[in-house]
Amino acid sequence: MTSQRKIVSSKSLAEGTAWPLSEVELGLTVFYNAFTKWIVRCASAAGVKDLSPLDIMTLHNIQSRDNQQRRIDISFMLNIEDTHSINYALKKLLKSELIKGEKRGKEMYYSATDKGGKLCEEYRKIREECLVSSLGLTGKDAENLSNVAATLRSLSGVYDQAARAAASI
Repeated sequence: MTSQRKIVSSKSLAEGTAWPLSEVELGLTVFYNAFTKWIVRCASAAGVKDLSPLDIMTLHNIQSRDNQQRRIDISFMLNIEDTHSINYALKKLLKSELIKGEKRGKEMYYSATDKGGKLCEEYRKIREECLVSSLGLTGKDAENLSNVAATLRSLSGVYDQAARAAASI
């Protein structure tokens, strides 16, 4: 029997039974960096070159909900505690005229403009052409990907709980 090679984020985090989690963390880090590189380049190919990954995810979140979103709603959906970073993304998207805001009482509600909707549609087309068409090469079908997504959502809950615990130490 051959031993499995351990590809971990850090030797110090891979002691004993913890190595599989370190392997997941390295995989998430590599994936996150590839994902953010991809979404910036896809948005650039779609016609907008100066958006950060958070700007793009914020725009897609607003567009995909197909109704007006508050900053707190966007922060919740993207699991971002620092609402100032969302606020910065919203200001940038407003300045770029990709979203518009409507004040109701004390709250500001955001929705995609026609320009923002067109960007999201062009992004979708490029995504289909460059990314979705390549998924077949991974050997992962829709059910496999759905299972991966469910696992990632479960792990995010575990990490959120651990973050709360660490904040109390």
